[in-house]
Amino acid sequence: MEHYRTHVSKARKAAALAQSMPTADSAADAQVEWETKQEAALINRTCDELGVQIHEINPDGHCLFSAIADQLALLNILPSSQANYATVRAAAADYMLRHPDDFVPFIPSISGEDGVGATADSGIMTARQFERYCLLIRDTGAWGGEPEILALSRVYGVPILVIQGGNPPIVVHDPSDTLVDPKDRHLKAARISFHRRKYGLGEVSAVKSIFLSSLNAAQHYNSLRPKHTLATVTDKIQSIFS
Repeated sequence: MEHYRTHVSKARKAAALAQSMPTADSAADAQVEWETKQEAALINRTCDELGVQIHEINPDGHCLFSAIADQLALLNILPSSQANYATVRAAAADYMLRHPDDFVPFIPSISGEDGVGATADSGIMTARQFERYCLLIRDTGAWGGEPEILALSRVYGVPILVIQGGNPPIVVHDPSDTLVDPKDRHLKAARISFHRRKYGLGEVSAVKSIFLSSLNAAQHYNSLRPKHTLATVTDKIQSIFS
């Protein structure tokens, strides 16, 4: 009986210890939540240096194009009536279709290097595949990225600065290929933020996380608007005494 009580006691202690220890999933969730907060802190710090603040964009497949449209309206490059993701999507797709050699080498082939009948060039899109890709960018909610940002900087003739939590903190897409100071507050440029962890497990429900993951929505873009004049003055006063 004593042996039995000892066994039960040990079993209870083991069960209690197991309950107190985080599971693999909870540990992973905690790591994602920590990374999300770290990324947000780094982006906010760069925003403070630039005198801008995040303007939240709807987290859907159009977020990149909506963020850039918002910036183009602020810069008076597009009238408000045209500053929407549909206009910007069409501009990016049309430019890419007219300049395939500038983009095809940087967009993976649909079949990939290990596809059936792979050749030395199988990692490069065919002309037909590239056309389909551009039509998806223009006509659907397909996610955009570096190629589309580069295309839009050239279409509208304005640098696009992407603030992120990684290194470098500001990625510059300049249509003139000249060296610009990305921290120049007076530089005429479109400024957006890129969030790799915007919708980490620590910020949304499990059901929504599954849905967003299916859309690759862990990654997100926002527009960066100038801070209120009073906030800018406050920043300057603080910098004098720092």
